[in-house]
Amino acid sequence: MRSEYVEAVADAVDAADSARLKQLTEDVYGADLADLIGALTPARRTDFVRLLGPDFDFGVLIELDDSVRLALIEELPPATVAEGISELDSDDAVYLIEDLDAADQGAILDRMPSAERLSIERSLDYPEESAGRLMQTDFIAVPPFWTVGQTIDYCRETADLPDDFYEIHVVDPTYRLVGVVPLDRLLRSKRPVGISDLVEEEGFVVRADQDREEVARLFERHNLISLPVVDDGRRLVGVVTADDVVDVVKEEAEEDFRAMHGVGDEELSSSVMYTTRNRFLWLFVNLLTAFLAASVIGAFEDTIAKIVALAALAPIVAGQGGNAATQTMTVAVRALGTRELGRLNLKRFVTREIMVSLINGLAFAVIVGLIVWAWYQDPRLGFVIGGAMVGNLVAGGLAGVAIPLAVEKVGGDPAVISGVFVTTVTDCVGFFAVLGLATWWFGLM
Repeated sequence: MRSEYVEAVADAVDAADSARLKQLTEDVYGADLADLIGALTPARRTDFVRLLGPDFDFGVLIELDDSVRLALIEELPPATVAEGISELDSDDAVYLIEDLDAADQGAILDRMPSAERLSIERSLDYPEESAGRLMQTDFIAVPPFWTVGQTIDYCRETADLPDDFYEIHVVDPTYRLVGVVPLDRLLRSKRPVGISDLVEEEGFVVRADQDREEVARLFERHNLISLPVVDDGRRLVGVVTADDVVDVVKEEAEEDFRAMHGVGDEELSSSVMYTTRNRFLWLFVNLLTAFLAASVIGAFEDTIAKIVALAALAPIVAGQGGNAATQTMTVAVRALGTRELGRLNLKRFVTREIMVSLINGLAFAVIVGLIVWAWYQDPRLGFVIGGAMVGNLVAGGLAGVAIPLAVEKVGGDPAVISGVFVTTVTDCVGFFAVLGLATWWFGLM
């Protein structure tokens, strides 16, 4: 987005020129408009929304960073927010206000029409990151005794149907889900045909309290477009669509990536203090583990004093082991997160990673050993570093698999915790292997 354009928009906001602002933004949609809002100063964002009035699509706020979105919604009058989200699908409305505190949520919901308010309140009652939070409560449901003609007429004549739908849901008088009729099958059938003759009773459904990651895996494994959501009594309460799942996959991938590198939920818009606090704990834990590795080195001070070259070479072995372990850990954490790694393939996966680590260890042992031999003109030193390289890469491979598995076994998140422990293992094993082998080989004990 060009700086000249952002400046022109900012000038229009400062001048309270609503007509000029609408002219500048009329052809800007979705994520681009969100980028524009993010480029404005916090004080101008509220005026930007106010000046656009009914022409502003609150769905744009979904594309903003969480911190920017929350700050903007909190600054806007509750009546303005209520009017804006009333025009959105229920899942989008829930997404916009679910992170507000209870008082702000209540102030907005109290100003909404009763039907929309009840729909959103019901979704907010479900656990965070559940299908109930993800679903939209607007869907098409018909009784099984209707005909194709009645169903088509109903879809044509009813004004408040969802904008996009892919299936007709069939329910009994108590709203228990009987099955679904794909839209293409409905439109290819004759009008007198009964819905009960078309319904697919065996299909995929999810409970409203089911984790959204499990919902996303169903979509991925079975190439679904939409999925009905039911409560404990199998009553239909909503529908999850593929566009919502795309957002889940993106958010979960970003969450795992940030967690593995100790940056939590920070964003580009996060403040200096928030970012500092977010990273401090991770760095502090790493500092403690670094002292553990340093204690291993301290145990071989005499060896280092006699063979000074070890001080320069030991970090090479530790670093290479850490890199190899991180590769293995990344694959393991991702496989655990997607439920691809289980009892059936666990043994093969562990065997593969150990063999890969062993082969890479032998290859790099030869490379590093020859370099060290040529550099220091001492073949014994080359053999020590080569042997340590093999041992540390194998140890790294084992740690990269075992630690994520152990963390998940005790109920932790492998993406958050594994990295620190894996690095500690490879540092300690690497330093111990180099210094221990050198002490034994050179007869310094």
